[in-house]
Formats: sequence, structure tokens, C-alpha cells
Amino acid sequence: MSTVDTILSARGLGKRYRRRWALTDCTLDIPAGHVTGLVGPNGAGKTTLLNLAAGLLASTTGTIEVCGGRPAAGPDQLAKVGYVAQDTPTYPGLSVRDHLELGARLNPRWDAALARNRIDRLGLDLSQKAGRLSGGQRAQLALTLGLAKRPELLLLDEPVASLDPLARREFLQGLMEAVAEHGFSVVLSSHLVADLERV
Repeated sequence: MSTVDTILSARGLGKRYRRRWALTDCTLDIPAGHVTGLVGPNGAGKTTLLNLAAGLLASTTGTIEVCGGRPAAGPDQLAKVGYVAQDTPTYPGLSVRDHLELGARLNPRWDAALARNRIDRLGLDLSQKAGRLSGGQRAQLALTLGLAKRPELLLLDEPVASLDPLARREFLQGLMEAVAEHGFSVVLSSHLVADLERV
């Protein structure tokens, strides 16, 4: 199904929660080496598609292949995909340094230099607890964790939805700089067309 040039491929993909379908008959091929935007209103199935691609959900119908394999099929496959959820999750009680150490322990491809360089450029205090960071800073920390994992594919689910315009612009600028420098493939969802136009 997937080729070297395709980072994500779906055929007839669907996900049902009890009686309600969150995604139906999704067929697509996303090329490697690009930033691809998923745009649609809330409830269109964007988050469900990204959760299926990350291996956080199992499909009800159809198939999905990511980075040449089944999502979350094993440690090697998990290492190929990075995921930043909509609420840019961080652990409020852990410091920035703790997050970087946790990332290093959990990810075999962890790039400590990339992580430290981004944190330094952002001016984040390593001893600061994530719960005390601004929304924009937490989003940048979550993006740093996703990038330093060195995935082949980075999935971003509405990463700037809750940010103010300045933090949104800084986040998207940091993302594009990282993509240009390191050549990640990115799938970015948003219900705001303007966000994807900026990218």
C-alpha cells in the first residue's frame, strides 16, 4: 500500500464510537518530506485520523499505514512517529529539564543537542515547572519533545488552537524552521485555514 514516497496511506478508513461514526471511508496518500495540512470544522474527524495514525486508536474499518508499517506495531514503528496532541500536553509538576530527561529515556532516537538548542533559543529556564509556563511556552516545550524524538513523521493536532496570535506565530515559525533544518514530514490539523496558510 505505502511506497517510499508516501508517509501516510489510508484506504476506506473508518472509526466508530458505539453508534456514532467519527470518521468514515477515509482514503488518502500523504507524501513524505512535506508539511501537509488537514483542515475542517470541529468534529470533522481530524483528531480521530491523527490518533489512528499515531496508533492510539484501532480502526473500525479499512486500513492505515504510516512510515511503511502499521501504526504502533512495535518499538521501531513507535520511534518513527511523533505526536503533539491538541492541548500540547506536558506534566505540570515536572521541570523543563525533567521533560528533556524523560524524553531521552523514552525515545531511542532522542537528539539531546536539538532539544537543548531549542530550549536555549526559546529562553526557557530548565528548572521552571511546566505548570508555571505560559500557554505558548508549554506549546513550544511540547513541540521540542516531538522534534527531539527525531521522528520520520510528526503529527500535530490543532497545536495552536488555544494560543494567542503572537504565540501562534512563534510556534508556527519554530515548526517551519525545524522542518527546513531537519527534513521532517509533518501532518498538521487545524480548523483555522489562516493557520495552515501561514505554514
